[in-house]
Amino acid sequence: MARIAGVDLPKDKRIEVGLTYIFGIGQFTAKEILKKTGVNPDIRVNKLSDDDVAKLRRVIENEYTVEGALRGETNMAIKRLIDIGCYRGLRHRRGLPVRGQRTKTNARTRKGPRKSVGGLKKKPAGKVG
Repeated sequence: MARIAGVDLPKDKRIEVGLTYIFGIGQFTAKEILKKTGVNPDIRVNKLSDDDVAKLRRVIENEYTVEGALRGETNMAIKRLIDIGCYRGLRHRRGLPVRGQRTKTNARTRKGPRKSVGGLKKKPAGKVG
């Protein structure tokens, strides 16, 4: 079991795919890291030697922002937008889509489940008593 950047990589996957389980590393970055370290991308995570794991860990720690640090940076960027009161910050604050999508329909992911407006019953007209 390889543990890199605080994440347990899945044992049976190729290292090229396993690295993408780390927040902040996608397919392109994983291939880039493997080229830098010289690790074979076809090798399975459970077959990695300790030297390979150490090389991967060293490159990721020194050259990439991943996991907690990246999440913190992202949250700070959003907090800055909210604090300066720009349009994108207001959209973040209200929990609405930020990048110009329509909100009359769709946008359920950001807005959450529909809040139904109950039908109000009217009193029947003309009855006395």
